[in-house]
Amino acid sequence: MAIPDLTELREQIRARNGKRPKGPELPLVEDFPGPGGLTLRRYGHGEPRPVLVFVHGGAWVLGDLDTHDRTCRRIAAACGVEVLAVDYRLAPEHPCPTGIEDVAAVLRWARPWAVAGDSAGGYLATLACLRLRDAGESVPAAQILLCPNTDLTLSQPSVEEKGNGYGLDADFLAWAVEQWAPDYEQRLDPMLSPIRIPDLRGLPRTVLVTAEHDALRDEGEAYAKRMTEAGISVTYRCEPGLVHGFIQGMDLTSSEAAAAHERVFVDIRALVDETP
Repeated sequence: MAIPDLTELREQIRARNGKRPKGPELPLVEDFPGPGGLTLRRYGHGEPRPVLVFVHGGAWVLGDLDTHDRTCRRIAAACGVEVLAVDYRLAPEHPCPTGIEDVAAVLRWARPWAVAGDSAGGYLATLACLRLRDAGESVPAAQILLCPNTDLTLSQPSVEEKGNGYGLDADFLAWAVEQWAPDYEQRLDPMLSPIRIPDLRGLPRTVLVTAEHDALRDEGEAYAKRMTEAGISVTYRCEPGLVHGFIQGMDLTSSEAAAAHERVFVDIRALVDETP
């Protein structure tokens, strides 16, 4: 594939997201400095609510607080939680494991009820939980993973089956993985591919949602199965007819995506209700 102009690609993503409706108004939306100088954005209700840290997607190289602002507003409004979005450092300027370390630092600092992320954000969210687990530190009570990356080797069948013509192309995925993990040996390291970590015990209760026409579908499903086998309580669902990134604004043009969003919100509210 042609090597993308990353500066241009980032601007295109920002411009596309800037054309979407703002999302629900909330009593409090503010940016403030977090651990290590990371910028965080709080979506609050003016009173204490369970805190959900949100980690945006973008193939490790794209996205920021603004690209996922509408998504975070909708989660906060629909689920009655306070959302804390993380502006973690991006590859290739900051390759692995920087993003994992950034998210883990925020989880240590905020001690949230839950962590959530879409695509690469889901990958960073669950690996940050594993970092805390391995360090003997407390992990959030829940994790919500939406179309997550879980296998840097890109060897699952859906990468080939759905990796052309459905929005997330296999060639782009391979390029993005290279930006995140420049050395091939890194991509074989189980600690950088959650699906390959031998022991997944100790992870939080999980909601994991994939999409039928997503190149990452099979690695998400396999990760859900591995967690279930490790004794983790997992709610898994593959959304029929949808593509990767459906959580990002597709409700505006697709009734099927809008219904899928509502199911995610129901899942999150159920996790809140079930948490002691």
